[in-house]
Amino acid sequence: MKKAVITAVGHYVPDNIIPNSYFESRIETTDEWIRTRTGIQERRFAPDGMATSDMSVLAIEDCLKMRGLDKNEIDFIVVATVTPDHVFPATACLIQDKLGMKHPRIWGYDISAACSGFLFALETARRLVESGGSQKAIVVGADKMTAIVDPEDRATCIIFGDGAGAVLIEASDDDSVGIMDASLHVDGSGFQHLHMKAGGSAMPATHETVDKRLHYAYQEGQHVFKSAVKSMADATMDVMQRNNLTGSDVAWLVPHQANLRIIEATANRMELDKERVMINIQRYGNTTAGTIPICLSEWQKAGKIQYGDNMILAAFGGGFTYGSAYLKWGIK
Repeated sequence: MKKAVITAVGHYVPDNIIPNSYFESRIETTDEWIRTRTGIQERRFAPDGMATSDMSVLAIEDCLKMRGLDKNEIDFIVVATVTPDHVFPATACLIQDKLGMKHPRIWGYDISAACSGFLFALETARRLVESGGSQKAIVVGADKMTAIVDPEDRATCIIFGDGAGAVLIEASDDDSVGIMDASLHVDGSGFQHLHMKAGGSAMPATHETVDKRLHYAYQEGQHVFKSAVKSMADATMDVMQRNNLTGSDVAWLVPHQANLRIIEATANRMELDKERVMINIQRYGNTTAGTIPICLSEWQKAGKIQYGDNMILAAFGGGFTYGSAYLKWGIK
C-alpha cells in the first residue's frame, strides 16, 4: 500500500484587515473584551464579489507553485467548507473550471463538517491515495464566514474571518513520512448549540426566515466552548495513545483556531510547551475549515517545520464534529 504524504502547502487570506476596534462602534464590545475572551486581535474580510471558490483557487495556485506541479496532474479535489458558492454545484467543480484543470479523470466534491472539515477531507483524500484511487489530490479548507455571520451578533461577528488553505497529497513508497492515523467523530446531539437555523430542507427560505435573521450562523458560546475543550483534547489523546506518542515526541500541535483558551487547554492536556503550538488566531480569527491548512502553510514557508516532524492536528466544529490526525511531515 502506498503512503499518503503532504508534499506542498499553500494559502490565501484577503488583504482587508479588520481590527477589534472596528466593532467598538457597531456592537457592545471592546478590544480588551475580545482579546481576553478569544485571543483575537484582527481578522480578514474578503471583498464583495469574492467567493469561497476564488479564495480556494488562489490557495491552490500557491500550493502548486511550491511543488512546481502542473495543475493538469491533479486527479482529485476535495473541498471542506460550510460556505460553498452555491448549494449546488459543488465548489470543487467551480474550482476545477476556474483553474482549467484538464486531467482526463479529475473528479471531486465538497465536505460539510464545519471547523473539522479539513481533517475530514484530509482523511478522505488519504484513504483514496492509499488505495490507489488517486495519485495527486488537492485538499482545500476554505470559508467566507462573513457571508453567513450576523454583523449585529456579538457572539459570532467578532470571531470569524475569511481565508483558504490547500495541501497537495501524493502517493509515496516512503513509509517513514505521511499521514499516519486519525481519530474522527460526530455527535449530532450538539447541533442545537451551533448551526444555521434556516436555508435547508428542514426550514426553507421564506420572507419570514429572512426577516428573523435565521440565515446566519447561530452559536451558544459557553456550551460550545466546554464541548470543544473536552472533545479536542480527548481526540488528540486518543490518536497519541494509539501511536505510543507522548508530548515530548510531538514537534507541533496544529489546532483549529477557534479560541485561544481552547488551544491552550488542548496543549496542556498533551503536556506540550506553547512554543510547539501553531497559533495565528490573533491575526486571522476563526476561518473555520481554513485554520489548520493556513497554519501549515505559514509555518512551512517560515522554515519552522522539519522533514519527519511528528505533528498532531486537532479540530472541533458544528455538528458537533471533532477529531485529530497524526502525520509525519514529508516536505523537505
